Amino acid sequence: MSETGTAVPAPRPGRPPADTPDPAAAAWADYVAAARQLDGVRRAATTAAGEQARSVQAAREELTVVRARLAPQQAQLRELGVPAISLQPTPPELTEAARSMAAGPAAVLTSLQGARRWADAADDTLAARGLPRLAHWPSRPRNLLVYGPLALVFPLIQLLVLFGTGTGPASILALVVGLPMPAVAFMAGWLAVGRLFRPRPEDRVDRTPRFGALVCLVPAVATTAGIVLAMLAG
Repeated sequence: MSETGTAVPAPRPGRPPADTPDPAAAAWADYVAAARQLDGVRRAATTAAGEQARSVQAAREELTVVRARLAPQQAQLRELGVPAISLQPTPPELTEAARSMAAGPAAVLTSLQGARRWADAADDTLAARGLPRLAHWPSRPRNLLVYGPLALVFPLIQLLVLFGTGTGPASILALVVGLPMPAVAFMAGWLAVGRLFRPRPEDRVDRTPRFGALVCLVPAVATTAGIVLAMLAG
């Protein structure tokens, strides 16, 4: 009975009061929350495992490349007289390398990529064939050092013949023989530039063919015009 005298219905047997939470619903909500949390952990673990597997594969491929680069470098340095003991890492270097790679495959990959950059720099120095600084000059000034002297060789010979014999048959012969010489000088310069200034064997060198052809042609044209004018004046 209530205070007003009205009868209050008693709860039915087997059912909780209206203001009491249902234990089954609460257990189901806890289960759903735990399942969602477990699924999130599983997804994160799968993602991490996939990234780690990709890092391991990339590190293996990078290691193969670095080893392939270091082997010929080591042989070339030995040919240059570098002692074999100097080509081996020291214990402190090994300790530092092990410490830098202790963080996992990603750190190993980063270290190997750094080693590959060092190998590239070493290739730039070793494969420049004694001209490491010139190989990194701008292409036109660098190539001028090759095309220029070759372009002046035969015009100088023509001028010496002209001054030595005058406007005679020898000068005419030198003039005729000198006509194809710009092409010969250009081809010789084109080959020399590719051989002298290639940083690495697999790289391509900018031979500046138009600039080289102009450099080889100008002295020949000027010399030929001078000889023709001298012959006409004589």
